[in-house]
Amino acid sequence: MTATISLDQWAAVRRSAERSAGRFAALLADAPDPRARATAHWSVADTAAHVATIARLYTGLLGDGRPLPYPGMDERLRTATVDTVADLNTAMLRRFPERDPLAVARLLQADVAEVLMLSEAADPDAPVPWLGDARVPVAGVLAHLLNEIHLHGRDIARAARLPWEIPPADIGLFFELFVIGMTRHGLGHLLDCTEPPPERRIAVELRSRYTTPVTMVLQDRRVFVEEPRPGADVRLSFHPPTLSLMLFGRVGRLRAVASGRVVVGGRRPWLLPAFLRTVRFPS
Repeated sequence: MTATISLDQWAAVRRSAERSAGRFAALLADAPDPRARATAHWSVADTAAHVATIARLYTGLLGDGRPLPYPGMDERLRTATVDTVADLNTAMLRRFPERDPLAVARLLQADVAEVLMLSEAADPDAPVPWLGDARVPVAGVLAHLLNEIHLHGRDIARAARLPWEIPPADIGLFFELFVIGMTRHGLGHLLDCTEPPPERRIAVELRSRYTTPVTMVLQDRRVFVEEPRPGADVRLSFHPPTLSLMLFGRVGRLRAVASGRVVVGGRRPWLLPAFLRTVRFPS
């Protein structure tokens, strides 16, 4: 399946990245206790720094030959898998010592501005090297950063008892530009694992009012995309923020389905767990 990233999508992801970085900075200014626990392992301050490390990394990945901002990490980035991303995040945090939330907010906004500047004249569908030798379109890099801002903004807001809205259209861009975009260009060894793959081909059709319908196929450890056609094993209709929160371990699968915002159907819906054991996200 071939697809192109439209100019409207490119403009939308750029606007949303800038706007959401500003909202994230305002959230950090309002959070009363940077030491409060935001995730199982990170404080508010650590969580904010983690988001900033990603924006800083992308100033290198989009920097057209400039060295990465984390010396000695090139090989670790190239060999990363979904199962080792947590170790990679810890290593990048060690190289990013700032923990004052207001200072982190300023650094994040500056790096997001640089990412936007570096990518301004780029072809939004041009692939760039990402973790695990995957290839992500330039627009997908921005969409991944956007999802990280929203995901961890929610973590921080819950810890600080502050509101945080996740616009569905923004996370629709994450699925369409990053997840599907990376699948089209090549996943490298990002999804490598020791567990045996399903014995049969599994086709999962993804539908949302915020994305173009598409089918992801898992076959012999390969993951690729196809145009939707009758007979998909699983049909997954979803509200983008709810599916993102489910895939990244913030909302349980039963809760996501019970909410009515993730609906599983198709000819063989029981195959979805086997699909998600391979097509998985860090949580």
